[in-house]
Order: sequence, then C-alpha cells, then structure tokens
Amino acid sequence: MHLLKGITITRARKKLVAVEDMPFYHCISRCVRRAYLCGEDYQSGQNFDHRKLWLVERIKFLSSVFAIDVCAYAVMSNHYHVVLFINQDEASSLDHEQILERWLRKSKESLWVSGVPASSSCR
Repeated sequence: MHLLKGITITRARKKLVAVEDMPFYHCISRCVRRAYLCGEDYQSGQNFDHRKLWLVERIKFLSSVFAIDVCAYAVMSNHYHVVLFINQDEASSLDHEQILERWLRKSKESLWVSGVPASSSCR
C-alpha cells in the first residue's frame, strides 16, 4: 500500500508564499559536506572570513534590486540567516521602466560576475 498516493509533496512557490497574510520570512542557507562559508576551517587550516563581506554586499545589492527589505541577518561559519520583508507597496508602485532598469542592473551584475563584461552583451 502506498501511503502518499494522491498527496503532492512539492508545492508551487505562489501557493507557499502568501504575501498578503505574512510579508516577513526567515530564510536559511547552509553549506554542505562540512564546508565553511566564513571563519576558520579547522580541517584545512584556511580562513574564509573575507566571504562574510561578500555575502553582506550581495544581500544589500539584491535588496536594492528587488522589492525586499532586509530586517536582520546573521552570517555564521557554515550558514546564514536573513529575515526579509516583501515590500508590496514598493513593488506595486514601480512602473515598467523602473522594473526594466532594476532587471537590467541585476542582469548586468550577473554577467559581470560570470566573467562577461556587461557592456558587451547588454546593449
């Protein structure tokens, strides 16, 4: 007998996130295989403290592109937490030109990170 017959385990994000009911979200991202995100890795002897600034800058950048406010964050050696507020008022006040400008800013940044100069591909 199959106990999960007829039960869907995965759900679409639009069904999981009910911004109208709860605009605050606590999100966690964790490293796997005992990898270190930040701090001193006692197995390898390497120090990854420089990554904390990278992560904080990335969170700030993404918050400036999307209508998401960062209420709090904590970066530990192998994981981080962010408390986010989905700013519906800001999102609904953006016109098409502002949305496009934000998307292009994000796209250009992504291309630059991948090693492709943004100016050569986003004309």
